Amino acid sequence: MDSKAIRKTFLDFFESKTHKIVPSAPIVVQNDPTLMFTNAGMNQFKDYFLGNKVAENKRVSDTQKCLRVSGKHNDLEEVGIDTYHHTMFEMLGNWSFGDYFKKEAIEWAWELLVDHFKLPKERFYATIFEGDSTEKLDQDTEAKEIWMKFLPEDRVLNGSKKDNFWEMGETGPCGPCSELHIDLRPQSEVDKIPGKDLVNQDHPQVVEIWNLVFIQYNRLANGTLENLPEKHVDTGMGFERLAMAIQGKQSNYDTDVFQPMIQWIAKKAGLEYGKDEKTDIAIRVISDHIRAISFTIADGQLPSNNKAGYVIRRILRRAVRYGYTFLNFKEPFLYEMLDILVDQFDGVFPELTGQKDFIAKVIKEEELSFLRTLDNGLKKLDSITSGKSSVIEGATAFELYDTYGFPLDLTALIARENNMEIDEAGFQKEMEVQKNRSKSAGKQTTGDWNVVNDGEEITFLGYTEISATTQVLRYREVKQKDKVQYQLVLEKTPFYAESGGQVGDTGYLLFGDEKIEVIDTKKENDLIVHFVKKLPQRINGEVRAVVNESKRRLTENNHSATHLLHAALRQVLGEHVQQKGSLVNDKILRFDFSHFAKMTDEEIAKVESIVNEKIRKNIELNEKQNVPIETAKEMGAMALFGEKYGDFVRVITFDRDYSVELCGGTHVPQTGNIGIFKIVSEGSTAAGVRRIEAVTALQAEKYYQQKLDLMDELEEMLKHPKDLKKAVENLIKENLSNQKKIEEMNQQQAGQIKNQLKNSASDVNGKKLITYKGDFPSADSMKQVAFDLKREVDNLVLLVAANIDNKPMLTVMLSDELVKNGLNANDVIRKMASAIKGGGGGQPFYATAGGKDLSGLDEALKLGKEMITSS
Repeated sequence: MDSKAIRKTFLDFFESKTHKIVPSAPIVVQNDPTLMFTNAGMNQFKDYFLGNKVAENKRVSDTQKCLRVSGKHNDLEEVGIDTYHHTMFEMLGNWSFGDYFKKEAIEWAWELLVDHFKLPKERFYATIFEGDSTEKLDQDTEAKEIWMKFLPEDRVLNGSKKDNFWEMGETGPCGPCSELHIDLRPQSEVDKIPGKDLVNQDHPQVVEIWNLVFIQYNRLANGTLENLPEKHVDTGMGFERLAMAIQGKQSNYDTDVFQPMIQWIAKKAGLEYGKDEKTDIAIRVISDHIRAISFTIADGQLPSNNKAGYVIRRILRRAVRYGYTFLNFKEPFLYEMLDILVDQFDGVFPELTGQKDFIAKVIKEEELSFLRTLDNGLKKLDSITSGKSSVIEGATAFELYDTYGFPLDLTALIARENNMEIDEAGFQKEMEVQKNRSKSAGKQTTGDWNVVNDGEEITFLGYTEISATTQVLRYREVKQKDKVQYQLVLEKTPFYAESGGQVGDTGYLLFGDEKIEVIDTKKENDLIVHFVKKLPQRINGEVRAVVNESKRRLTENNHSATHLLHAALRQVLGEHVQQKGSLVNDKILRFDFSHFAKMTDEEIAKVESIVNEKIRKNIELNEKQNVPIETAKEMGAMALFGEKYGDFVRVITFDRDYSVELCGGTHVPQTGNIGIFKIVSEGSTAAGVRRIEAVTALQAEKYYQQKLDLMDELEEMLKHPKDLKKAVENLIKENLSNQKKIEEMNQQQAGQIKNQLKNSASDVNGKKLITYKGDFPSADSMKQVAFDLKREVDNLVLLVAANIDNKPMLTVMLSDELVKNGLNANDVIRKMASAIKGGGGGQPFYATAGGKDLSGLDEALKLGKEMITSS
């Protein structure tokens, strides 16, 4: 059975058990402060477990895209090294929200695996929770008895709290779990060691295949457990492992999930997979990582230097580095694999098919950028290994890791080739400092919810109201960096919670005569949470919730203008334009979109003209709520990749022939409210992604007024010329002419200094030593003098300590002959730089440094001379 048939059989089976088959949530998590990526199938259902929402369907099933590369589920360094860890993987799952429990979950799992997938029942082992006296939890005898209908007692094994008690996090829903393991070893090995001795022992062929979680408790902040009002089932089965078992393979990578990519990589490298462990690891790394990279980009997360974007960039660079080092791939190659992925997931995850060209473009640009970085890192390593030291310092190895993407094993490999060692303890120390810095920056303590009034359904009134009388349902305390805030949940609220690019509302809550400021509103999953700095003296009873109307209206102007902008961009640039991110607040709108070229001035003007025309037409908002998703698509509504939509959606239309979008934000009742629209900048944020920033209404008026004021100031400065433009052009020409004269004077002065220095050379141990302390016209002229002297003086050692614009600057230049004999300009410059409280570097023959202490120039020269005379 091929992998497509396996996936279909799983979903068809649970559909036959009256489960609703739901689409995968995006792999990049939104509106959940505890997660960066979806790392388990249950993530999109957290609100049901937490009691924030009532499930419309009590039984659901899906295949969920997951990523485990950060936090406690961090498998990245194992991926490729072994044959069963992955970054991106599919989690097949079925859920019950207060419906069936252990009996059905276990019986159906067995029926599917044994009766439908025809896996050998004699190779299965089940684990159950053995109990925990410290938690006063008994053994899960209920699950054990059900399993014993299908398995002998010696294959139903006790599991510890670590392995068989599942928890969402430090607090929240939890419960015992029952894992199903399968032994895929040859019979000869089974005869030697029974499978039960290898369960949960990280054996590559005795693996957990399905985890059945029985959620029945809630973990409070004080560590105690309380019973949930309803019991739930949450199961997860690794699709790739299931394929390995059904297809009779010894590794996930041997299945048809990975083999098309593996064979493509091997052919491109001119190798045969399975012949050499080093190249096999590289091929596995690449075949795994391309999936993670492609799906995260498809779901809207571009590689960057921050948060989730940095994680994706690390994965991509790890793949490129393995290809570069072990497969001799010196040019971009990952982007060429998109066709294979699209074919594999056609009909399952349409976001890949719809964005193939865009994803490939982003990946190719990232590859090109990192290959340049790799080259720079290798040059830096070359300068280090050509020095006198026999040890690469831990801080240097960490810089290579953090800045250039060199893992420690690659730096160690190059070090060994040059008879050097690495200070691994120092590297680990630097790594720990970075981890601790990240932990302390993000450490937050969240208390338990304190229930004030009963109620489960939260009603949002903000589409039509900016104030409401309501009551507090619950609150909790949050501490971060010695600051205390409180989060409140209201039964009804006019406050819009940050989502879809639109910032959260601010305003105030009135408890009688006491006014409490709301400083922000956010979503936690689908729960609307209001942030306040203090609690009222009396939190029970009626409360008046009032939104900051001015801020809301200005934000609505920008949000509606964003819709008009999106449509105008598609009209001017083409249908390939898709939204890739946005920010909408009361000051500005920022819109990221897919496009592969800088917009021309004419294109920008055309887009502005179209948007302002739609504003002047005063088009009325057409808002439709609870529209079936398929009906909305038939209406032409644009669904954004990376967004999670339900079965029913809200459709925002400004002229049905112009702008129809799925959107949960707030908008103007008619476009005339926006006033005026002005693009203030257009630029690139990533490969294939452009960003427009624009202003509307009051901010647009301010923008134009500032331009007019600037023109008035210029006219005043230039004595009110008849032709302002021509007057400025003449001024620029005059300035360029003066700059040219200054450069000529600097060159003459530098030439005089060069001749003076050349005549001052002295012999020191067979070297021509030239030293200089004094003024230099510029850093460029100092560099030019150094290179001129290198060409004209044999065995040159040049040490310069200069004052350039009242800042200390140092230069060291060495002849190639001296570098070959062991001298290194980097070593000399570092020593000299300590005297001016600075630092620097460069190449073995030429290095520079800057600093803060002009008084240290004499000492810097002295230190440089001492190093040269002693060598």
